[in-house]
Amino acid sequence: MTESRKTLKQDTFGRIVLRDDHGVQSIERDISVAPRWAQWLARRLAYREARAIAALGRRSGYPMLLAVSDNQLVRSFVHGDPMHEGRPTTHAYFVSALRQLRIMHRCGIAHNDLAKEPNWLVTPEGLAAIVDFQLATVHKKRGRIFRWLAREDLRHYLKHKRTYRPTHLTAREKKILATPALSARIWRSTGKRVYLFVTRKLLNWSDREGAGDRGRSDSRDKTHDD
Repeated sequence: MTESRKTLKQDTFGRIVLRDDHGVQSIERDISVAPRWAQWLARRLAYREARAIAALGRRSGYPMLLAVSDNQLVRSFVHGDPMHEGRPTTHAYFVSALRQLRIMHRCGIAHNDLAKEPNWLVTPEGLAAIVDFQLATVHKKRGRIFRWLAREDLRHYLKHKRTYRPTHLTAREKKILATPALSARIWRSTGKRVYLFVTRKLLNWSDREGAGDRGRSDSRDKTHDD
């Protein structure tokens, strides 16, 4: 059996390929096919992703870095349904999601894109996995900026919990949701409008970017990745 390759998506920042080598699946991000004007940004996003998942090591519930070069990033394939398809409502899922978040933060990583449901997976076991680290930042010191970013990660987790398991929010969690940081309020009223114009109008992205480029295996379990 030879390696099979299936293109999942090709956009401004390159081509995403699902590779299957004797039953072992991985995701390849090929930057070389991106338009020349976008390659610098595509490389920057790939660098961020590689740095973050390398810092996570071989911990379960996240992709693992397999190879990286100037024009290519290869990482392990994570099995699971994106949140908006898996629609998690169990206590076990949100306990595991919070645990994944805390592990990531203990590694000094802020994800910065957890508002998107496709970046949260529901594994075949019904637990949480986190993918798509292109916007992630790695912090040697967990100072004020890191703490603010980590709190925003937590708020986005709580927004999803409010959507799928609202009756189980604690009083503290409700308070966090009710008091977004000043910087977050400024972003929503100013920078977010620019972001939406660029991503939706110029780059043809959507809030669920990544949901459509997740491959499915031929097994009974659905498998997705960004």
